[in-house]
Amino acid sequence: MPAFLRWSESAITFDRTDHPDAVPRPGRYPLVVDPIVGPKRLTKVLMDGGSGLNIMYAKTLDEMDVDRTNLRPVRAPFHGVVPGFPGTFHAILGRPCYAKFMAVPNYTYLKLKLSGPHGVITVGTSFQRAYECEVECRGHATAIVASGELAALREKVTKEAPDAEKATGSFKSAEGSKEVIVDPSSPEGKMVRIGTTLSSE
Repeated sequence: MPAFLRWSESAITFDRTDHPDAVPRPGRYPLVVDPIVGPKRLTKVLMDGGSGLNIMYAKTLDEMDVDRTNLRPVRAPFHGVVPGFPGTFHAILGRPCYAKFMAVPNYTYLKLKLSGPHGVITVGTSFQRAYECEVECRGHATAIVASGELAALREKVTKEAPDAEKATGSFKSAEGSKEVIVDPSSPEGKMVRIGTTLSSE
């Protein structure tokens, strides 16, 4: 007998009843929700299906009156997170959260659906709210690059983990490759690198 996961008994679908009055630039804006976590409502939680982590910032924990002594180190490996950056969001919830609650996102309608004790729960945001978060993220990124903080953090991480560059899988041209012109009629003379065993055609 299969061992069914919790919440798997409810079918979750999207149709025209979920359709907003307008959908500006589908897929352009982040899915930001405002869940109630414990006694607090978090107004800016990014639902990031591409992340393998659930991240809650220290500032958010402090605002929720979470005692730091209750925190425990995690043994699961992770990468791609550089400490020290200011966050636009209160938390970033990724695949672990989606899996735990069997949640289904719709990045076109900017809605999230999950099963609850009394049926399917729909959580959404406005395109205006998503746009404001996008602008704020861009502002943080611009400020970090302009201040040189990114370079300092990169240098610190490299010193602490000398093999970090190898682990990131940064692209380098492989030996035994050659450049060929993609479009001879192009004034830019666009080139592409291919293996020497491949025909230039």
